[in-house]
Amino acid sequence: MVRGKIEELVKRAVEALSNSYAPYSGYSVAAALLCKDGSIYTGVNVENASYGLTICAERVAIFKAISEGKKDFVAIAIVSNDPERPPYPCGACRQVMVEFSKEIVVVVKTKDGLVSLGLDKLLPYSFNFEK
Repeated sequence: MVRGKIEELVKRAVEALSNSYAPYSGYSVAAALLCKDGSIYTGVNVENASYGLTICAERVAIFKAISEGKKDFVAIAIVSNDPERPPYPCGACRQVMVEFSKEIVVVVKTKDGLVSLGLDKLLPYSFNFEK
């Protein structure tokens, strides 16, 4: 299911990129999240003059899906407006991803093409309450 949806996820993320609000860094990021039921949720980064209130595209997409009752995530595609700086997810986004799906496929658009990674590579020692 994931393989056939990657192109669509990247396309949806690219389409959402123009909605980013990044007046301070100029670094726009968008994400498209694929849920187990096939639904897709997009998100963009939203900056704030008080930098700590800024939120990343990945978390916007995830929180949007959760607010609509979705919690089973399969893949997320992430794109940016700067091909020289690939939009790998930050630590906070990685931790939020692992909270809902340790198996999620993370696809990052780079200048050399798409890079697909699992959270085991991005966040090998995630925080959790499992014993």
